[in-house]
Amino acid sequence: MTKMPPDRQRIAAVEKIIRPHVRRTPVLEVSGADFRLDSTSLIFKLEFLQHAGSFKARGAFTHLLTREVPAAGVVAASGGNHGVAVSFAAGKLGIPAKIFIPTVASPEKIERIRGYGAQLVITGERYADALAASEAWGAQSGAMPIHAYDQIETLLGQGTVGLEFEEQYPQLDTLLVAVGGGLIGGVAAWYAGKIKLIGVEPEAAPTLSSALRAGRPVDSPAGGIAADSLAPKRVGELMFPLAQKFVNNVILISDEEILRAQEMLWTVLRIVTEPGGAAAFAALLSGHYQPTPQERVGILLCGGNTIAVNFTATPAKIPAHASNA
Repeated sequence: MTKMPPDRQRIAAVEKIIRPHVRRTPVLEVSGADFRLDSTSLIFKLEFLQHAGSFKARGAFTHLLTREVPAAGVVAASGGNHGVAVSFAAGKLGIPAKIFIPTVASPEKIERIRGYGAQLVITGERYADALAASEAWGAQSGAMPIHAYDQIETLLGQGTVGLEFEEQYPQLDTLLVAVGGGLIGGVAAWYAGKIKLIGVEPEAAPTLSSALRAGRPVDSPAGGIAADSLAPKRVGELMFPLAQKFVNNVILISDEEILRAQEMLWTVLRIVTEPGGAAAFAALLSGHYQPTPQERVGILLCGGNTIAVNFTATPAKIPAHASNA
């Protein structure tokens, strides 16, 4: 695959290639009044229902189906979801995979990577540490690297989320997208200014905000509750021009606001997301983004790899004489 920047034509071509391997995730339209917001239409894209629990399966399959994979297989570094997705896709296609993740990765993501059959190495405190270790292994082994956000194939694959959302809801005015790198870069390439695109990132990991202020990708803090999915040390070189051109604004949110968004999604819709998956909604729920009365706002719920709901707890016993009513 050539290294031309991602655009609508190339994203559409990739979508045809990966379509047999990824889910067409549903869209749910609700009234903002359900969340005590103004009566704006909220259109949720339920991408946490994607294979491997996040949008990242799209990028993983794009790499494996459009590049020549060596006998040594593939190697990836990840805060969690990218590793889960690469492990899943590689397992489905019978390709060896080795995944490097930092210690901040959630237990759920660690277990899913192992469950899909990849070799797993836990190293370093942050994604940047895992990336350095994965690059060393790739150079030693000859395995093909799959970057979590700063490769053309990754951006093209994630861009298919935008393609799919536009097909399902072409009337969208605005789209809120969590910032890790690959997702908002791919979605920006797809919509290319057709709608208002708002990035949302944690206050503890302001990578795109810092880059836009500096005019180039720069190192930023990488912490907070969503550090396993929304905290690269810096935004990607490939996505940054797309963000400069097509992202209208970037909103910073607190960990507390992310947690509240998770709780409200569960309370109102019985939807369970991980912190990064709820970040885009947090910008709306907190009031940091305030839509106009008739604005149709899309929200990408991008990941659901969490153990927030525990089904192993023993329920209270119901007395034998209790009514079934």
